Amino acid sequence: MLSIKNVHKRFGDVHAMNNITLDLKPGLFGLLGPNGAGKSTLMRTLATLQKPDEGTITYNGVDIISKPDVMRSTLGYLPQDFGVYPRMSAEALLDHIAILKGVNDKTQRREQILSLLRSVDLFKHKTASVATFSGGMRQRFGVAQALLGDPKVLIVDEPTAGLDPFQRQTFLDLLSEAGEEKIIILSTHIVEDVRDLCPDMAIIGEGQVIARGAPESLIDKIRNSVWRKKVEKDQVAGLKEKYKVLATRLLMGGVVISVLSDEIPEAGFEKADPTLEDAYFAHLYNFV
Repeated sequence: MLSIKNVHKRFGDVHAMNNITLDLKPGLFGLLGPNGAGKSTLMRTLATLQKPDEGTITYNGVDIISKPDVMRSTLGYLPQDFGVYPRMSAEALLDHIAILKGVNDKTQRREQILSLLRSVDLFKHKTASVATFSGGMRQRFGVAQALLGDPKVLIVDEPTAGLDPFQRQTFLDLLSEAGEEKIIILSTHIVEDVRDLCPDMAIIGEGQVIARGAPESLIDKIRNSVWRKKVEKDQVAGLKEKYKVLATRLLMGGVVISVLSDEIPEAGFEKADPTLEDAYFAHLYNFV
């Protein structure tokens, strides 16, 4: 159990975390929010890279703020910006990281490294310098290093950034396979990543937890209340003044506008099946 209680963090006048409270059990947990919402600040705090100004964080009953090694010994972490050592091959760098994580058996270490390189589709590049990798390849390498040593807590911050659709699905499959026994926190602004993977999630905005629950339960809160209509671009501003607009999407020269309303907003709108993206914006904009 990872327990986060009343955590605050300020950077000057910015309240990056504002009274965040979450209890997390083994399984996949999605943390969804826009850029600047405080997700990365929370991830760095959980990874013991910085201390909160207020609040407590415990892992299996142990205070990891005062005893960070308890978390570090069982943590896999993929930060949003993953740096690498220059002029080291992928295999050599993973070997170095595995030793730091306490994987001391040489045979076991090599087997795990080669297996992970295959899983992230980097096996044929194992002797290449990681510093020469493209952004997507470096991201996949970051996934491999985070999974080294069979961590019990895995924190991944914007993990699918820079990945093509095939690579993204491969990564999500890896997380799904690992998710039953580990606490896996998936921090992202990409709604599809959470929808496809996480049975439990929270929406965070301006440093606060706005909503918490299963994706389907958050969707149920706005069921029968989402309406869509294709309109001209010059109509959008007026509709935003009149209605609770969830989102707009360009389509074939026009705009598909999504509105939250208990009844049909006006002629031409059709009731739509709500999506997690609709629920996300409804909670983010405090419409529900």
